[in-house]
Amino acid sequence: MKRIVSFTIRYIPRKYLQLFSHVVLKVMTIFYVGNRVECPVCEHKFRKFMPYGRQARSNALCPNCLALERHRLMWLFLKEKTDFFNVKSNVLHIAPELCFIKRFRQIQGDKYVTADIESPLADVKLDVLDMPFESATFDIVFCNHVMEHVTDDYKAMSEIYRVLRPGGWAIIQVPLFYPLNEHTYEDDAIVDARDREKAFGQSDHVRMYGKDYCDRLRSQGFEVSEEWLAQSLPEDVARRYALPFDEPIFYCKKPG
Repeated sequence: MKRIVSFTIRYIPRKYLQLFSHVVLKVMTIFYVGNRVECPVCEHKFRKFMPYGRQARSNALCPNCLALERHRLMWLFLKEKTDFFNVKSNVLHIAPELCFIKRFRQIQGDKYVTADIESPLADVKLDVLDMPFESATFDIVFCNHVMEHVTDDYKAMSEIYRVLRPGGWAIIQVPLFYPLNEHTYEDDAIVDARDREKAFGQSDHVRMYGKDYCDRLRSQGFEVSEEWLAQSLPEDVARRYALPFDEPIFYCKKPG
């Protein structure tokens, strides 16, 4: 199964996976019947989660809603640490994840806007380096696993900061490869897909973030806190949800 998942992710374009993978994986739920793990996003229970990733991780993907470890972590953070589920807000979701779209729209209604440069699931097609929104439009922005793909992450961060209203907040996640380097590594001269995968962890990445990621966000005006939710929960709870113990939520607030 791990080899099949790795091959699929590596060679089938993301936009096609977004359109069809959830249909195929629904069938897989019958092979994972059980009660050892639980997805907090869709509330389904399984004997374990499916493997996922170019180098497939065990117990990662919910076969029902396609939530990964980081999605389950973010869902719990929103539920326990924010008023997202209780207050109507203007929300921009860049590169929206399938497991969230329908659920977030049920909560926020037409105040919830999805956007992406190519995803067929998004409401608005845009380049995160030059977003077609007025300043201070949104109360909340979600932008997960995007910064490692864009040519100018500082510009992308500044655009998110611009479209947030004063007092608004964003969650801006990036992949972390341990042990973390002191400084983010990037090299414009590396253009070959294999070389990029070796240097940055994935063929479509253009940098590998280091311990200075929060400083890069702060340089654009954000107040940033690293929220280690998984480590603060009872271990049995964190393991039942299969949360990542080595990933914080990067909670970014625009002063106001």
